[in-house]
Amino acid sequence: MDSDLNLKATELRLGLPGTIDAISPPKNSKRSSPDSDSATPPPKAQIVGWPPVRSYRKNNLAEAESGSFVKVSMDGAPYLRKIDLKVYNGYVELLEGLEKMFKLTIGEYSEREGYKGSEYAPAYEDKDGDLMLVGDVPWEMFKSSCKRLRIMKASDARGLGCAV
Repeated sequence: MDSDLNLKATELRLGLPGTIDAISPPKNSKRSSPDSDSATPPPKAQIVGWPPVRSYRKNNLAEAESGSFVKVSMDGAPYLRKIDLKVYNGYVELLEGLEKMFKLTIGEYSEREGYKGSEYAPAYEDKDGDLMLVGDVPWEMFKSSCKRLRIMKASDARGLGCAV
């Protein structure tokens, strides 16, 4: 009775049209190209230094730990900036850079009065977490101890470092 039904003619098979033998599906369920043989592919050689993001981050982290890059925030601004203190040669250049970056005027610093004639006063957080006015310590000491900068309202800076 099986011979009358001719099941071979209606059987679904994998393979090219016109081939008689059924091909078993691949074990990894991926299509194999007709050129490839059934041997396992050669192992891929590991790419050295991949992904490159790691080395980039590693280099930036090393520089950030050396104290050259610091974050700068401004009261009322919705974003932070990051600057490299090594670019500046002193407080004058730093303050000019901050004025350009945030489009404001900071004014002149004096040890007695702080930043007179400005509604903003730049302060910084040192390694101990203390908030001090920018300009209170010598430049080299500032560069080595500054962890982050904050441009704050002059009214909020009263009592920092000197009588503002």
